[in-house]
Amino acid sequence: MIRCVRLWTGDDNNSHFEEGFIELEPGQRGDWLSSKVDVASISFQETGSGGRFDWHTAPIRQLVITLRGTLDFETRDGKHFLIHPGNILLAEDTAGSGHSWTLTDDSSWCRAYVVLKPGATVPFRARKLHSAAA
Repeated sequence: MIRCVRLWTGDDNNSHFEEGFIELEPGQRGDWLSSKVDVASISFQETGSGGRFDWHTAPIRQLVITLRGTLDFETRDGKHFLIHPGNILLAEDTAGSGHSWTLTDDSSWCRAYVVLKPGATVPFRARKLHSAAA
């Protein structure tokens, strides 16, 4: 199972999140596969240890795949969730009050930004809403 946290803008104009996973189905050779996702581009970025980014929204609907680093994300209502290496963030809060993040370990944050094509379906399945740190 691949952990995924979905971050979106609610009717209250605030960012909210729910933890879940990327749905996988049995494939060849015992592998588990997701459906294909329509993407526009991929880029990579690294932020040095101790990094943080104050309140902002996602610039576009995208998947953010963490390769290295652990982050604490916060929404304006004070709720937190952690992202670890190998986790995926489905960033859909492109409007509203936004979110912030802080690196929590001594590592840099290395990630891949996968920009989704308009209307792309992501095989995300919610597990449950979180009200405290993951």
